[in-house]
Amino acid sequence: MHAHPVRPAATLGACLILGLAFCSAGCGPATADPEPITTVGGKVSLTYLQKQGDQEYFREEAAGARARATQLGVDLQVVDVGSDASRAVAEVRAAIGRKTNGLIVAAPDPAVGPQVAELARSAKVALLASDDELCTTDPVPSTCDKDQLVARIGFSGTRMGAEVGKRAAQEFAKSGWAQSDTRIVSAWKQDVTVCQDRVNAAEDAFIATAGASIEKIAVPTDNTALGAQSRVAAILATHPRIRHWIVWGCNDENVQGGVTALENAGFKAEDVIGVGLGAYLACKDWNGTKPSGMKAALFINGKDVGALAVQTMYDKLKNGKDFPKEAFAKTTMVDATTWKSAGVSCS
Repeated sequence: MHAHPVRPAATLGACLILGLAFCSAGCGPATADPEPITTVGGKVSLTYLQKQGDQEYFREEAAGARARATQLGVDLQVVDVGSDASRAVAEVRAAIGRKTNGLIVAAPDPAVGPQVAELARSAKVALLASDDELCTTDPVPSTCDKDQLVARIGFSGTRMGAEVGKRAAQEFAKSGWAQSDTRIVSAWKQDVTVCQDRVNAAEDAFIATAGASIEKIAVPTDNTALGAQSRVAAILATHPRIRHWIVWGCNDENVQGGVTALENAGFKAEDVIGVGLGAYLACKDWNGTKPSGMKAALFINGKDVGALAVQTMYDKLKNGKDFPKEAFAKTTMVDATTWKSAGVSCS
């Protein structure tokens, strides 16, 4: 999903947090009040476990977390576990062994949720999910009792998906394309709950805005650009009569991969409507002069999420402030004419 300037704590607290009372006994001690903390050298010690640290969004998230930790005087360790769920669990154990006061986890696989939650509960370490949902009792967050979800900092998958679907519908309305020779590619990693939320909401918003129900092709991917490109290329080979394509997905990687597959298959930019989610890859298409099928992208600021996660954990440990059930950072729809002014970092 995931990209971006760090905002002051007061602004984040006022504008980004949706303050809901956090669940009580149902979530277990892992997310309830931790034991009185023992700091190292007077500092709160936090560990931020991230998946896919080579992606721009997660690099930005780490930068935002480190910047906020510096402001607060927090001892923060950011650990990239890649896509390795076993390593994520091992790093949780290692962080507990280092006497970390709080764990913030962006897990590569939600199935580790119960194990991570139990480890944190047993060690009386505060636990906060970052980006994706984790459940304390069920490896599949979508089937988890809501009271068993770990408190989460990130984005609303439903709201983001709705923005993507709405923009895709607006672009479709301008295109003049016929429904009969247009198809939608919806690409995402299908075991990630927030991805499912995003693509479902995109479809609902598209239908509501466009007043059209175009045939959608669900494309399972690994949420990488190369993975999506390969999968979409295979879809194109079986649909030779389709002249126009709309592409959305869980993140920028899925949409970029789909747009690239279409370009490689000979489709012109005017025959493709890609609406990314992240903007950190979409902006690369807009940096040059060549027309692109990437028509827009929802800008998600990883720095805001990293900073908000650290601030939320600090407030819990230092000031006894309850976790919200969820806290969301803002999003902004951008395109080739607006991405720079919106603050998208394109490296």
